[in-house]
Amino acid sequence: MLVFIDDSGDPGFKLDKGSSRFFIISLVIFGDNLEVEKTAVAIKELRRELGFSDEVEFKFFKSRREVREKFLNTINKFDFRVRSLVIDKMVIESDHFKTNKNSFYSYAIKMILKHSNNSILNAKIRIDGSGDRIFRKNFLTYLRKELNTEEKCIMQNCKLVDSKKDVMIQLADMIAGSVRRYHDDSVKDSKIYKNIIVKHIDDEWLFK
Repeated sequence: MLVFIDDSGDPGFKLDKGSSRFFIISLVIFGDNLEVEKTAVAIKELRRELGFSDEVEFKFFKSRREVREKFLNTINKFDFRVRSLVIDKMVIESDHFKTNKNSFYSYAIKMILKHSNNSILNAKIRIDGSGDRIFRKNFLTYLRKELNTEEKCIMQNCKLVDSKKDVMIQLADMIAGSVRRYHDDSVKDSKIYKNIIVKHIDDEWLFK
């Protein structure tokens, strides 16, 4: 099992100064290495088809509507599952999370991996590797401690990877962006993107 994780929005709580109201964590779960490889090739071929250079990174909120739709339709034929955690920061009461972005981010990742109805086990996890070196080290230690027990191993291993070089993390970004867009009623295209990939969605957990 391979799980690719990315987020959409930001973990900050300065909602009156530009922080996003919603913070989304999306997991893209593959049960087969070959399916990952086929999906990655299709994304790279789409990049060529669109006339982009090999260095171009697919990111939902930097892409035109046409590119978003083509990307989602391209990956839609492959076999994967999606689980998302949707956090409306208006309902978060913890002062610790409101003042510590790293703790809030780490907690959100732990929650979505831990509470999966046992659908994520012995997984190789890949996460967009943002943050400084000390945070990355502490983050991986935290996940190992919180997710694995003698009775159950959720995380076989976890690596933080560069999204610019990993099209599967870019896939997770495009899906997380689609979910966040779905919850934004201020835009006309809010429902388009998630509806393309709806058959892949296992769970969308609105955190309360």
